[in-house]
Amino acid sequence: MSADTSLTTSPASTADRPAAHRWWVLAVVGLAQLMVVLDATIVNIALPSAQRDLGFSDSDRQWVVTAYSLAFGSLLLLGGRLADLLGRKLLFLTGVVGFAGASALAGAAGSFGVLIGGRALQGMFGALLAPAALSVLNTTFAAGKDRARAFGVYGAIAGTGGAIGLLLGGLLTEHLSWRWTLYVNLVFAVLAFAGGLVLLARSGRDRDARLDLPGAVLVSGGLFCVVYGLSNADSHGWSSAMTWGFLIGGAALVALFGAWQTRAAHPLLPLRIVRDRNRAASLAAVIVAASGMFGVFLFLTYYLQATLRFSPVETGLAFLPMIGALMVSAQLAVNLTVPRVGARIAVPVGMALAAGGMVWLTGIGLSSDYAGQVLPPLLVMGLGLGHVLPPAMNQATARVDAGEAGAASATVNTMQQIGGSIGTALLNTIATNAATHYAHGRPRSPLTAAHAQLHSYTTAFWWSAAIFAIGLAATALVFRNDAGRDHAGR
Repeated sequence: MSADTSLTTSPASTADRPAAHRWWVLAVVGLAQLMVVLDATIVNIALPSAQRDLGFSDSDRQWVVTAYSLAFGSLLLLGGRLADLLGRKLLFLTGVVGFAGASALAGAAGSFGVLIGGRALQGMFGALLAPAALSVLNTTFAAGKDRARAFGVYGAIAGTGGAIGLLLGGLLTEHLSWRWTLYVNLVFAVLAFAGGLVLLARSGRDRDARLDLPGAVLVSGGLFCVVYGLSNADSHGWSSAMTWGFLIGGAALVALFGAWQTRAAHPLLPLRIVRDRNRAASLAAVIVAASGMFGVFLFLTYYLQATLRFSPVETGLAFLPMIGALMVSAQLAVNLTVPRVGARIAVPVGMALAAGGMVWLTGIGLSSDYAGQVLPPLLVMGLGLGHVLPPAMNQATARVDAGEAGAASATVNTMQQIGGSIGTALLNTIATNAATHYAHGRPRSPLTAAHAQLHSYTTAFWWSAAIFAIGLAATALVFRNDAGRDHAGR
């Protein structure tokens, strides 16, 4: 049935609904967002078991992770625009069902090819679901305290989903099977679909608008090349044409996309969305936070398991204090800090705390005590990220017309996904080179190998700290002084 004006959802109309209804919508959106975010990390701990079961090589195992981020990152803007054109509820429900089906396919995979295909389909449907979910939130909560609280919860989910994935992946792999790290999405999907079907309002569709197909091809191809090139850096090296060739080609396609958007009759990403200073600063904060966070999730996971001999479950549990600190900090940021001092101060302070936590982590050793040398910097990291992600996501989607909410939301998710890909490729390459350099000229022994790995972790932590320091400078310079008033909706 076609949409009419009676079905059109706007921030004003949704804001008039009972508060309880809005919070149930937040619960549904948050559940869907958690499903998408944790799938970026939940299979990491399960990889050794999956590799033994399906018999794929060490060189191929990266694609279990990359296939997801590759499809996700390259199709997000297209998914965001489709949410605006076809309706947010329709895209949300389609994304949930498709994501569940892809998860079932990957979980039942009897070969490496089917597993990779399922992971790529997860990313594709995630690219439909994620921007639709965030745009639903953006149009459900009008500016004010409720919106601030909602984005505090949403930002906490976005920031902690990776760590929750590590914990859940460890539990499922250790007690059930690696396949359940994929099957578990069916539980999330059933709840999210039922809630979305009942609670989400049908948004109107603009019958005069058209999909920007040239723009979709340019940006999807460009982001695909960038993510693919970054994924090749680990296996081929930065000097390989398979790395820099795709990176240059991707950058050129993204530049062409930007030029095309200034002339397109119905642009995929209206450039006025990213020209706003607060929104530009917020997008920068999201990409920096996603890049730097991988310095924690990726290398600290290896350190805890390979060096301190933590089990998969113990490794996941080790991240819980950081999750708790992030959630507390997120609520403090959106309800207290940002309304009083503005995002221009709150977000850079969060960046400084995150950088300090990474520097603190460089002091770990081969026999470090978790409670004394790992836990304190994790808590500092959580406090810092809680003051970065929720305010940034709120600012990035604030003051956007309802018809462009999907595009703005997709831009936020794209920055997060591309940031994570950049962090993975850059830090992993740096860490690998650091380990090789340390071992060069030293006698081969288990102790030398252990020290080389430790040196690679701490080198990655130093670089993560540098990434957060860059984010501190960028956000402090770009955010406007009235960020707090914008955030509070005054």
